[in-house]
Amino acid sequence: MTIGILVKNIMSKPAIQINHDKTVQDAAQVMVKHRVGSIIVVKDRNPIGIITETDINKKVVAPGKDPRKLKVKDIMSAPLVFSNPDEDILVTVEKMKKYKVKRIPVVERGKIVGIVADTDVARASPDMLDILDFRLKMRSFKPSVEESVTSGICEVCGEHSVDLQFVDDQWVCENCREG
Repeated sequence: MTIGILVKNIMSKPAIQINHDKTVQDAAQVMVKHRVGSIIVVKDRNPIGIITETDINKKVVAPGKDPRKLKVKDIMSAPLVFSNPDEDILVTVEKMKKYKVKRIPVVERGKIVGIVADTDVARASPDMLDILDFRLKMRSFKPSVEESVTSGICEVCGEHSVDLQFVDDQWVCENCREG
């Protein structure tokens, strides 16, 4: 199922990055400066991992290690799970659940263009609920002959259409009717 909310519409940008050879203290200072909870770790401009506040707390602070001597690459979480800007947010949420992560870098043509976090999804939740509610109302609506064509979300492909027709108890766009 898709709901039509794309990652690019809710992601945070830019995604803050740090070189893998920097210290954990450097990373913490960058996180504070940019008021973010994570940084993408890069090597030769390629994303290789992510460091989060939780990584710093669990792997540095709690065991009493020196953040001035420890390198980012030594505590980063890897490998990365990626999303793309045109992906439906529900696909990204499924990745978050599957890989048990709270943040996913968004990559377009090999370049990091943003990051989507569980908090971004939470902020978008009212929009998601409105869309789901609208789709449920569309299902229960039985058109009269005069209302045989309408606009809305196709119940087959999930895309918006201005040419929906009620076919076999579903609102279906022209493409899905022909395919």
